[in-house]
Amino acid sequence: MAPEVVDVRILVTGGTGQLGSAVVTRLRSAGEEVRVLSRRAGPDVVRGDLRTGRGIDSAVAGVDVVVHCATDYFGREAQLARTLIEAARWAGGPHLVYVSIVGVDRVPLGYYRAKEETERLVAASGLPVTIQRATQFHGLVRTLLGGASRLPVVPVPRVSFQPVDVRDVAKRLADLALDEPAGRAPDFGGPEVLSAAELAQAVGAASGRPRRIVPVRVPGETFRAYAAGEHLAPGHRDGVITFGEYLAERADHR
Repeated sequence: MAPEVVDVRILVTGGTGQLGSAVVTRLRSAGEEVRVLSRRAGPDVVRGDLRTGRGIDSAVAGVDVVVHCATDYFGREAQLARTLIEAARWAGGPHLVYVSIVGVDRVPLGYYRAKEETERLVAASGLPVTIQRATQFHGLVRTLLGGASRLPVVPVPRVSFQPVDVRDVAKRLADLALDEPAGRAPDFGGPEVLSAAELAQAVGAASGRPRRIVPVRVPGETFRAYAAGEHLAPGHRDGVITFGEYLAERADHR
């Protein structure tokens, strides 16, 4: 007798954002039933606001897995998680997959601290959970280094990054959503560790505006942590799409 096929109903918070939409695409292409949570109306979207709690109970009702991609850059990351966790408890305790950042416990940046606090909330929630830390997205690194490319000389910090493609992270999160809860999953990093100078050169070349790159030391506790590589996961080069490939794709679509 063939094994019974059980549908896994999955809610993706922030499902219209950069990462969330990639997770939704990955899951739906695998034939999974996915519900998208967003504050904004749209096709195939369930409206709900994690800041106020409005609509969250209905969004979580009946799901087996929640992939929490919604984030907040203004210090309310933990507040969003509390709202979601409370609704999930009432909904019967679905598997909660939370995406965080490599180095949140080692880099003294405000957003990182909020992510670390949220990790602790998720771990202590009593729900079946998986926490996945990833390195910086290609798009973020490009934005950080691209603005200065208009200058004749581009100063960059003496640090390295391990940029990862959002599609690679989405694939990992989709796999985790369909697997058993893992607690703290192994870190997930991009395929290359490159200096900021190398990355800035690549951005300049891809934009057709190559510039002279000047590495500089940046003072402060946060940049000391970056210089020490606390935000890297060199032992976990799991992503496959390189920064150069990402830039080439964007050039092809201009």
